[in-house]
Amino acid sequence: MPIDAICLQAVVHELEPQLVGMRIDKIQQPAKDQVVLLMRGKRLLLNAGTGAPRIQLTEILRDNPAEPPMFCMLLRKHLSGARITAIVQPPLERLVRLEMDASDELGRAGRRTLVLEAMGRRSNLILLDEEGRVIDCLRRVDAEMSAQRQVLPGLYYQPPASVGRLPVTEETEAGFLEKFFAAPKEKAVDSFLLDQYFGLSPLMARELAFRSAGDTDRRLFEVAGPEVLWRELEAFIARIRENRFSPLCLLREGKPLEFACIPVGQYGVSVETVEYDSFSALLDSFYAVRERQERTKQRGADLLRAASNARDRLRRKLALQEKEYAATQERDRLRVCGDLITANLYRMERGAARLDCENYYEDNALVSISLDPLLTPQQNAAKYYKRYTKAKTAEKYLRDLMAAARRDLDYLESVLAEIAQAETEQDFNDIRGELREAGFLKKQGKKEMKRPSGPREFWTSSGLRVLVGRNNRQNDKLTLKDADRRDIWLHTQKIHGSHVILRTEGRPPEDADIVEAAKLAAWFSQARESGNVPVDYTEVRNVKKPAGGRPGMVIYTTYRTVNVTPEESLVQRLEKKR
Repeated sequence: MPIDAICLQAVVHELEPQLVGMRIDKIQQPAKDQVVLLMRGKRLLLNAGTGAPRIQLTEILRDNPAEPPMFCMLLRKHLSGARITAIVQPPLERLVRLEMDASDELGRAGRRTLVLEAMGRRSNLILLDEEGRVIDCLRRVDAEMSAQRQVLPGLYYQPPASVGRLPVTEETEAGFLEKFFAAPKEKAVDSFLLDQYFGLSPLMARELAFRSAGDTDRRLFEVAGPEVLWRELEAFIARIRENRFSPLCLLREGKPLEFACIPVGQYGVSVETVEYDSFSALLDSFYAVRERQERTKQRGADLLRAASNARDRLRRKLALQEKEYAATQERDRLRVCGDLITANLYRMERGAARLDCENYYEDNALVSISLDPLLTPQQNAAKYYKRYTKAKTAEKYLRDLMAAARRDLDYLESVLAEIAQAETEQDFNDIRGELREAGFLKKQGKKEMKRPSGPREFWTSSGLRVLVGRNNRQNDKLTLKDADRRDIWLHTQKIHGSHVILRTEGRPPEDADIVEAAKLAAWFSQARESGNVPVDYTEVRNVKKPAGGRPGMVIYTTYRTVNVTPEESLVQRLEKKR
């Protein structure tokens, strides 16, 4: 969900005492619609993405492109070394202004303003000079895109036009009663509130309807009286004016559903409410999964398409091979037909289209055999024998071809799982190289620059190191080259996932270490959203590479199995612990 004006006010109220007076040390642009300002150990994220516009402090380390975008270079030119003097949000607007003291190339003092417009698909990030002119912005808006408001370098900045509704914090009891009695009584309570007041989100409008009428779908005539709705609205306004906010996340079946700055009761017992220490921590947690999926969609689109297309082609090819293989299983009927024709040559005439005879293989039951009228009886028999021999030979080749197709299909499924879990640009580059080596992507003429990429690293509660492979080639290296023979190897049972190595340092690990490593194996697999996931584990000495196996494919013996449920909180805790 996009952040609403009231939640944005809560975030700004939280950020202001932390950031005012801070100096900007570095500026990064990890994505086309994201800018990160680094200030003495703090990372301020300004996101102008259409689906998740917001401002917050973030703990998530984002991978930066090798070449900084032009807008990033512009911000570095104007804002490097600048000091934040104010963070301003116009009342109930989804807009934040970062006012800064800055210096130009000659050291002359000046002012700069960075404006975040967090307005859904119209979100933007705009840099202004001290006169209020646009220096540049993430999304330029010309006259063809909007006749009312252009955002272009050199123009004076004009804030978005007012919608004409009354800001909810300015309402009085008399004004509310006048609006209530003038409205059609069949109108839904939440629609009435959204039509009359500026600054309310649909979630908050539904919550006010629930609190005043007991249901989110109630109409005005179903409210006990206007004073009941006003009482709830007045309490809501007081919260906003007094900045009495709480960072709350609503979870349904363990997955983030909504976030809010005041308690939400409209979902009842179907959701769980979790309170965070700060709004920045709440937003990091809420958007982490969505951002990972968005990165996969943007950066891995070509890989996803190539792997998916290759998988679909293999599925169609395998289906045809299975159909042909099933036909070869009926080859004995062809040999019997040849035998029966040979046994009845004395009674056959050339030009016959059918032979009706007794099948001495099946208790002399009558059988009808199709013939080619253009062939002699001997040629018809030879034709059936030839088809029998061909089917017998095809069975062997088809069996080998189907086995190879199933191996490739299994491999591509593992690659698709890797793409879904990829996090950094290097992860995608590694998978891209893997697909080229496997022949599923065309090799490029120029040699690619390769940076070293290491496995994910975690530490169990007792202090043992756990390594998790990021892709199939890394899985091979981790298991077959880097791991000690006495280390513990873990993998989800018959489910695609990463190889996990528990470093034992030559001593038997505790059961708790095995369970924590198994939960990591379950999390970094296709069973991430499942419960009671079976994870096999054994010493590395028992893991072998099959002859001709694709990257990441291994066989293992003398193993045990533990059933675990993946936990994101455990993954985060083990990643930070050392």
